[in-house]
Amino acid sequence: MKQRLIIFIFFLISITNFAQNVSVVSPNNKWKVELKNEQSASTGTWYLKINSLKENTNYDMIPKIDLGLLRSDQDFSNELKFIKADKPKLINEQYTSLHGKSSQRSNSGNEVVLYFENPSKAKLNVIVRAYNDGVTFRYEFPEKKGTFTIKDELTAYKIPDSTSRWLEKFDLSNEGLYTNMKDASVQQDWCYPALFNVKDDTTWYLIHEADLNRSYAATKLTNTITESEYKVTLPGQDEGVGEPLPIINLPWKSPWRVIIMGSLAEVVESTLVDDVSAPSVLTDTDWIQPGVASWNYWSNNHGTKDYKVVTEFADLAAEMGWSYTLLDWEWDQMENGGNLEDALKYIHSIGVKPLMWYNSGMFKWITSTPVDRMKTHENRIEEFAKLNKLGVYGIKVDFFLSEKQDMIKYYLDILDDAAKFKIMVYFHGCLVPRGWQRTYPHLMTYEAARGAEWYNNGPELTITAPEHNNVLPFARNIVGSMDYTPVTFTNSQYAHITSYGHELALSVVFESAMQHMADRPEGYQNLPDAPKTFLKHVPSTWDETKLLDGYPGKFTVMARRKGLDWYIGGINSDGRREKVQNLKFDFLSEGQSYKLTLIADGEYDTLFSTKYMVVDKSSSIDVTMLRRGGFAAYISPIK
Repeated sequence: MKQRLIIFIFFLISITNFAQNVSVVSPNNKWKVELKNEQSASTGTWYLKINSLKENTNYDMIPKIDLGLLRSDQDFSNELKFIKADKPKLINEQYTSLHGKSSQRSNSGNEVVLYFENPSKAKLNVIVRAYNDGVTFRYEFPEKKGTFTIKDELTAYKIPDSTSRWLEKFDLSNEGLYTNMKDASVQQDWCYPALFNVKDDTTWYLIHEADLNRSYAATKLTNTITESEYKVTLPGQDEGVGEPLPIINLPWKSPWRVIIMGSLAEVVESTLVDDVSAPSVLTDTDWIQPGVASWNYWSNNHGTKDYKVVTEFADLAAEMGWSYTLLDWEWDQMENGGNLEDALKYIHSIGVKPLMWYNSGMFKWITSTPVDRMKTHENRIEEFAKLNKLGVYGIKVDFFLSEKQDMIKYYLDILDDAAKFKIMVYFHGCLVPRGWQRTYPHLMTYEAARGAEWYNNGPELTITAPEHNNVLPFARNIVGSMDYTPVTFTNSQYAHITSYGHELALSVVFESAMQHMADRPEGYQNLPDAPKTFLKHVPSTWDETKLLDGYPGKFTVMARRKGLDWYIGGINSDGRREKVQNLKFDFLSEGQSYKLTLIADGEYDTLFSTKYMVVDKSSSIDVTMLRRGGFAAYISPIK
């Protein structure tokens, strides 16, 4: 009996010590994730700790990430017993993306599975991965049957007050402005993604979630309980349609909790949100064709009611060599020389492909037409069959304004049905990307950002756009395509104060697989040859992306490669002084000369200054950006 007691005590001590030493390290030995127990015991409350190991130093990146779930039948938080941890294994998957910031992707990281059980012997696993560009983890209920409600998720990130942060107040449209704060003194609900800069100034991280599916709701971050802890929070009762708490069926896995980490460039260039999401459900993808589109809403809010306006924007697309034109809301009310069928016939006759807008139909108070053609499976099948006959290539669906489980199902139902008819899709008035563009590659882009449309809504964007435009590349656009509808030289209802060089650069700085150029026809037709030619050829998908320089809210210099050619966009937000940007070309191939076309700000904001020169990997030039200015560049190899 005494011997058995000694063995049992030794077993408990071993379990406790092992639990306190469970960790997983990234393949490049840069990040370490450790499992910790609040009570320094084998049973209790658990959390993760993320350390930076760079330069042989070990310091806390995120000192504490609370773990736990509350399920309708029982608690998986306070009295969790650690059972074991698998040995770390390498996840190594290579895949190709049809669109986004890069074409060749790698999902490569080290994974460890942590096994727990609660006092009722119910099982909970936590799957943790350490990547070269971040850390991800998710929950798993491995048992084979049962239907339950998730009452709360207890994941919470403890962020030291020494950490700078860029956060957007939560709103169901995800169209707010980011605020830069030095601490957590503002307490409220926050949108994803959330950007942080640790006190060493060289290390950054972005918190988000990925691989959300029908089995859960989208979440947000909240620091209303403890100001320094940003808790993962399920939708509130009053936030859109449906029940706020998700219902799950076992076995079940949560979305990934994603922390992208590294230098600012490494965070911007990361594809981790897509990497951890489910692979494509499609085998035939030849019909998916990203591109550039003309768009009439920005300059004429009711333009699609007018056949002549629709044909003018189709002509613009043909003239500029853009593949698409979008027929926005009210196309079912078209008059002044023709109806929808007439317009589509004309669009096809000039070699342009039509896209069409739809109301989600989920809110009775949003009456923009057409309203009810997407709402049910039967509606969609009938409508998609018509669109196939009419030769329509894609749809824009608007007004979701909910992140509950029922709405997540609705998004994915639209994507599933559209794929059967080979129709591309993009969402407006919607949630921020969660990795769906990998799983559903016919999903081209999302709004979920305060874009140029807001020049119609009031004077606010006129003043805030320069800084706002310089935050988006470091936050929202990192996690997926963003339909900002950029590049406007004329004015909408409210003027912009960004320079022509700044606006031209947005075609490169902002990534969207379906890029809608928002200006009226004369805005592009009146451009000088160099910027007009640039916009005729700028791609909407990229093989490689590099952040050359920048700082959130201040300035951005982005380089993107398509084939052998490079495009660069640079924008400045300083309203008081010009910025001289030193532009190095060390990202170019060794031993190759390139022709550079540089289209920069002229003497004042509506003028361009264009230069041509030969550069190579060793070259360096200075480019002057006006106070709210910018520049664009095209670099092609000399054969």
